[in-house]
Amino acid sequence: MADRSPTSSEFQAPVSHITNPISGNQFFVWREFLWGGIAGGFGEGMMHPVDTVKTRIQSQAILSGSQNQKSISQMVRSVWAADGLRGFYRGVTPGVTGSLATGATYFGFIESTKKWIEESHPSLGGHWAHFIAGAVGDTLGSFVYVPCEVMKQRMQVQGTIKSWGSILMKDNICVKSNLQMYGYYTGIYQAGSSIWREQGLRGLYAGYWSTLARDVPFAGLMVCYFCCLILYFPNFLCILVIF
Repeated sequence: MADRSPTSSEFQAPVSHITNPISGNQFFVWREFLWGGIAGGFGEGMMHPVDTVKTRIQSQAILSGSQNQKSISQMVRSVWAADGLRGFYRGVTPGVTGSLATGATYFGFIESTKKWIEESHPSLGGHWAHFIAGAVGDTLGSFVYVPCEVMKQRMQVQGTIKSWGSILMKDNICVKSNLQMYGYYTGIYQAGSSIWREQGLRGLYAGYWSTLARDVPFAGLMVCYFCCLILYFPNFLCILVIF
């Protein structure tokens, strides 16, 4: 039986199917949302003790009214002596929650926005696509991140209920600052509901616009320059990763 040679038209159908497997209208890269959220939450959980020390150092002048601020090592010893290991992880739940949302929207919308711009608005492609993608991702994440950051920082400053009570009594903050200090927060839900009752939406989104003014340009520029480095210096980045 003679061999039958395939015609050129028989090769064309599978090739076109491979080169265009997904409709151009599907812009969302759902995998990036998932892994971005996991990465954000994991990073926050790992570095939360360091963030607690930073927050305590930044707030100690307000709480104590002293000009002699503690160093990093002194603050670490102070937190450990007052609250032990639990003190370093106060506020970790709202912190991880905010980072999950930020990581998911940041990485997810970076890829999705880049894809949408490059396919629907090619005139904005290249560096502008990267900048806009980073800015959009960070802006959307801020709706969850900022309230979680407010709750997290307040809980970090408070420490455990024993140390928070001793700070208020020792330094007489309510009298000294002429302000009514907020009550102790037992968890993320109680913190959020308490801030909502006392200060409303403004309390949960305290510092929102200043946060956007800092983070949105930062996110856009970071993604833009990251993509530039990947494009023009791929070997250099590989060396940095190895070492």
